[in-house]
Amino acid sequence: MTDSLDHEIKTLRSLLDASAQAVVFTGAGISTESGIPDFRSPGGIWTKFKPIQFDEFMASEEARREYWRRHFSLRGELGKAEPNRGHRAVTHLVRREKVSHVITQNIDGLHQNAGVPADKVIELHGNATYAECLDCGAHHELDHVRAVFEAEEAPPTCDYCGGIVKLATISFGQAMPEDQMARAEQATLAADLFIVLGSSLVVFPAAGFPMLAKRNGATLVIVNREATDLDEIADVVINGELGTTLGAATGVN
Repeated sequence: MTDSLDHEIKTLRSLLDASAQAVVFTGAGISTESGIPDFRSPGGIWTKFKPIQFDEFMASEEARREYWRRHFSLRGELGKAEPNRGHRAVTHLVRREKVSHVITQNIDGLHQNAGVPADKVIELHGNATYAECLDCGAHHELDHVRAVFEAEEAPPTCDYCGGIVKLATISFGQAMPEDQMARAEQATLAADLFIVLGSSLVVFPAAGFPMLAKRNGATLVIVNREATDLDEIADVVINGELGTTLGAATGVN
């Protein structure tokens, strides 16, 4: 660890100690250390497949079939992912009541798996660990959805109302979840410390929350391997591995 990184970690530790109510905002970078690829990076899924737009998913049975085919081809790899040191450090901060909420762009459910209570996690882009009916909202377990899909070779429909079933995620062109956006705004405005972990901060409206926190007087910390467009307004910028950095700042292995 360099002297510069050691100083930045000590600064982050001091900010956490002094904070009355912090919020953590996580992006793909915290989960890449668990083996989940960043879809936007070179070699990521979006460089191999054109994303299926929500309107296309709704209009075309073949698009829905391809959507589920892609998901189940990837699910084995994603299902093996376990929370890493960064996730455990975030959980530690929540349990210490230093962090009130975790706002995440991720859809992997790893914060919950690491022990963060579900009501403390605000999922801006949904959750890929289960499916739901777009008509009646019924919850569907993915093992059941997969069994039906493979048996019938057709896009799954709701067992209760016959509606279209989709992963509980937000697709391109799909409206952002109003309730989660409202919760994220409320948590952001109540924070005196806003910590970004592993987000490139290029996807809006999600990336607007760090800006909102800064405008509202919170101290803004960005921890990411690469530079972001918001580095210039941040109070502290740490370019390094998330697990190592956050683990050192919190004392979590």
